[in-house]
Amino acid sequence: MQYDCIIIGGGIAGLQASIQLGRYAHRVLILDAGSGRSSLCRRYQNILGYADGVSGQDLRENGRMQAGRLGVEMVSATVTDVKKQDATFMVKDENENVYSGKRLLFATGVQDNLPSFENLYPCLGMSLYICPDCDGYEVTDKKTIVMGSGNIGANMALTLTYWTEDLVYINDHGEEIDDEIDEQLQKHQIHIINKPITELLTEGSQFKGVQLTGGGQVTGEKGFFAYGGNKVKADLAKMVGVETHQNNHIVTDPRTKETSEEHVWAAGDVAAHSELVTIAMGEGSQAAIWIHKSLLG
Repeated sequence: MQYDCIIIGGGIAGLQASIQLGRYAHRVLILDAGSGRSSLCRRYQNILGYADGVSGQDLRENGRMQAGRLGVEMVSATVTDVKKQDATFMVKDENENVYSGKRLLFATGVQDNLPSFENLYPCLGMSLYICPDCDGYEVTDKKTIVMGSGNIGANMALTLTYWTEDLVYINDHGEEIDDEIDEQLQKHQIHIINKPITELLTEGSQFKGVQLTGGGQVTGEKGFFAYGGNKVKADLAKMVGVETHQNNHIVTDPRTKETSEEHVWAAGDVAAHSELVTIAMGEGSQAAIWIHKSLLG
């Protein structure tokens, strides 16, 4: 069986695209490994209609139900290979299953570089954050601990001064901070601690602070991670020759979201470094509309 469109990635952008394509009555398949960043966030609070917030899990579950009602097929699988044969895309998963599609949409997203503390996950989106555009508002006038590495973490701390001046920056990896940035930290009276973190202090979904190497604790109400090194998951797209920026994000046409390769689209964080659910939704719909137009010829 050949699908009209295969979507690799079942997060926010992929699901939104599938819903739009399903409403056009196209035959659509989503292949999703289930490890996207939207599956980790316990609460988004910047989405129209969700004044009290909504979890990524709920958005994904509701999106899957909605897509399923429109006939979209979904397979939980990790894609290992993508090839183009003539005018057809062949997609293989880890179980050697091969799927055939006329069109291809990459919605593979970004994998965040987070420290290896299991107790951080119940706090993501609740009291620990990674995106100031999404959640800077949540730290307004609250004591906030920025955990990061060198200039990247320092710049996050400076960004957050828009919402709070009660900031501590823990340079967890101890990387050097440029003099110019250090001067800005001092200007804003941001205390810098150059010690590794051994433990996060949490109670359920509430971040309380950190335990430092060699003893000592730093307490706070909110926390931000900024280590850099996030992985843009564009490797599969490169298998079919898709052009990427230097930072590995996929290059797309701003009007259609089509990539440099004909009949291949990209949407969401893998295409634009926005890290906003609302933009991922919009790009998913945008790509789907133009996929539909291309299928009509």
